[in-house]
Amino acid sequence: MMTSSRNIDLGTMMMACGCGRRQFLPFGKTVCKFGSSSNRSSYYGGGNLVGSCKAVPTKPKEISLLNGIGQAQTVTFDLKPEPKQPISLTNLFEVVADDLQTLNDNLLSIVGAENPVLISAAEQIFGAGGKRMRPGLVFLVSRATAELAGLKELTTEHRRLGEIIEMIHTASLIHDDVLDESDMRRGKETVHELFGTRVAVLAGDFMFAQASWYLANLENLEVIKLISQVIKDFASGEIKQASSLFDCDTKLDDYLLKSFYKTASLVAASTKGAAIFSSVENNVTEQMYEFGKNLGLSFQVVDDILDFTQSTEQLGKPSGSDLAKGNLTAPVIFALEKEPRLREIIESEFCEVGSLEEAIGLVSEGGGIRRAQELAREKADDAIKNLQCLPPSDFRSALEQMVMYNLERID
Repeated sequence: MMTSSRNIDLGTMMMACGCGRRQFLPFGKTVCKFGSSSNRSSYYGGGNLVGSCKAVPTKPKEISLLNGIGQAQTVTFDLKPEPKQPISLTNLFEVVADDLQTLNDNLLSIVGAENPVLISAAEQIFGAGGKRMRPGLVFLVSRATAELAGLKELTTEHRRLGEIIEMIHTASLIHDDVLDESDMRRGKETVHELFGTRVAVLAGDFMFAQASWYLANLENLEVIKLISQVIKDFASGEIKQASSLFDCDTKLDDYLLKSFYKTASLVAASTKGAAIFSSVENNVTEQMYEFGKNLGLSFQVVDDILDFTQSTEQLGKPSGSDLAKGNLTAPVIFALEKEPRLREIIESEFCEVGSLEEAIGLVSEGGGIRRAQELAREKADDAIKNLQCLPPSDFRSALEQMVMYNLERID
C-alpha cells in the first residue's frame, strides 16, 4: 500500500530492482512518483518502494534537480513483480510436440495384438491420461544430443526407442497394479479390475515381449543390453519391496536402490539410449545416464512425498496407500529416526482403528516430509549438473525445466 509519495526529477536514471538486473532509462526531465510505506527516505533503502525497487539518479544532485525549470511529466511505475507461473508439461514438451504426436499415433498399432481383449487392455492403459514423460525425455535428449553431433533430424532408431520405452513403462504399470491390488490408476479403473488378474498379467507380458522384439530389431547391442537390464531391474525392485514390507530397519540406501530398480533405471536407460543413437562421445552418454538416474530418483521421492500430502482425488488413489501396505518410503524412513511411536504403529501393521491416520501425522511431525523434500532437491541439483555437457538450446532448457517441474509439485 502507498502511504506517501515523492516527486523526483531523475534525468537519466538507473533502475535497480530485486531481480538483480539493471536498466538504464533515459527519462530526460521527467518527474516520477514513487510510493513509500514509511516516512523515512526512499533513497538507498530508507523506505519500501512498491515492488522493492529503488530509483537511483545517475546525475549529480545539483544537475538533476532543476528547481522546477521546464515542463515536468508525471510517470507512475507498476513495479510489483509478476506472479511466477507454474511450469506446464504441455509448454515444456512443445519443442517435441510433433515427435510425441507421431508416437501417440503409433502406439496402438505397434502393440499389434489380434486378440480384442489385449487391444482393449492396451487402449485402457494408453488412454488413461498418461503424460508420456519418458518418451518425451527420449525425444528431448535425442534432439539435444543430435545438435551436438550435427544431426539435422532424428533417426528412425530415436523414434522407435521412444515407443519401446513407453511400452515397457506401460507393461510395468499393469503388473504393478496387479501386485499392489490397485483398482485405480490415474483416476480410472485398472486393467486387472476391468478384465481380471489373468488377462492383466498376460497383457503386461505381451507388451514386454512386443517391446523386446522391437528392441532386438534396433540391432544395437549396447542399447539392447541397456534396456534388457531395465526389465531385470523391475523384477529386482518388486522382490526387494516385497521382502521389506513393514520393516522399520529399512535404510535410506535400501530405499534408493529399490527406487532405482523400480523407477530410475528405465529413465536412465531412456536418456542414455537416446544419446547413443545420436553417436555422441561416451562421456556425454554417461552424463545422460546419470541425468536420467538422478531425475528418476528425484521424481520417485516427490511421488512418495505426495502420497502423504495430497488428497485421494489429486492422487487418483487413496492417500497414504504405500504406508498402509507396509511400503516404507523416504518420508517414513526419515521420521522413524525421531518418532519411536511410529515404529510401534507400523510394526503392529495398523491393527488399531485410526492408527494409519496417526502414523501419517507422525511422519510430518517427525520431519519426514521436510527431509524428503531436501533429498528430492539434492537429486534434482545433481541432474542439472549432468546437463552441463550439452550445448545451450531449447531442448536443454526443456530438460532443465523438467527437473524444476518435478520440484514444483512439492513447493
